Amino acid sequence: MSDDKTPSSKPPSTEGPGKSSFWRRLTQPFVTRPRDREDLLELLAIARDTGLVDREAQVMIKGVLEVSVTHVREVMIPRPHMIVLERDQPAAELLKAIVDSGHSRFPVVGENRDEILGILLAKDLLRVYVDGDVAHFNIKECLRPAVFVPESKRLDKLLQEFRDSHNHMAIVVDEYGGVSGLATIEDVIEQIVGEIDDEHDIEEDVPIQREAKALYTVQALTRVEEFNEYFGCSIDDEDYDTIGGLIMHELGRLPRRGETLEIAELRFKVVRADSRRIETVQVKPLDGIERPITGAVA
Repeated sequence: MSDDKTPSSKPPSTEGPGKSSFWRRLTQPFVTRPRDREDLLELLAIARDTGLVDREAQVMIKGVLEVSVTHVREVMIPRPHMIVLERDQPAAELLKAIVDSGHSRFPVVGENRDEILGILLAKDLLRVYVDGDVAHFNIKECLRPAVFVPESKRLDKLLQEFRDSHNHMAIVVDEYGGVSGLATIEDVIEQIVGEIDDEHDIEEDVPIQREAKALYTVQALTRVEEFNEYFGCSIDDEDYDTIGGLIMHELGRLPRRGETLEIAELRFKVVRADSRRIETVQVKPLDGIERPITGAVA
């Protein structure tokens, strides 16, 4: 028995015209090469929206692209905010400065901040204490060589230099040879992966968090009104809205990490800050009384 139907060269499509058209629109941006960085970033956004890469991967890839066009001057810690140690400081003072700051590497200066003698690692000073040889401590014997880089150096080149030399800190100098700041390997990596959390970080939606009895970590953006309600105090908020603003107002400048001050029978300690803003502070009531965790603040 003969069949009058002509055999088809391919099976009938199970997709309607709408699906086919949608797929063409979706894949069209990938047909041609990206012409510049903006095109490439747009493709990354499309890849994220279509599920080819997740948001974290997109951020990291974008960060890798950014470090190739970002210069050291854009991420460095400016000279006024550098935490430095002085050549003639006694070992006990050096240790206190190290503990208060929470850092592990410190430029050591001579007569002024333009005279960088070297880098002191906290572990080298601690070794002196462990060995019980503090009486014969000579800071010159503990110094590591300092690395100097120009402000105009690109971050990708600096990262490569850090990897090759195994250094984690570089002193940034201007065109006249003066010290303008410092940069660390963490500053560079954060441009790629985003901010690296440490033990002082708290959840963004918890402005005040109890760490221990009568010891609290507070986000700098916590409103003074909310802070007053929690701690039962009456700090004036006429000239500032947040706790970070209060601290900068009292000091008259942006504080360094580890700095402390006392306001309204409370001791404030800056535990996280960079060259642009305060992020978190530690609060300890001087009366030692634990504040209740009630109301809207958890």
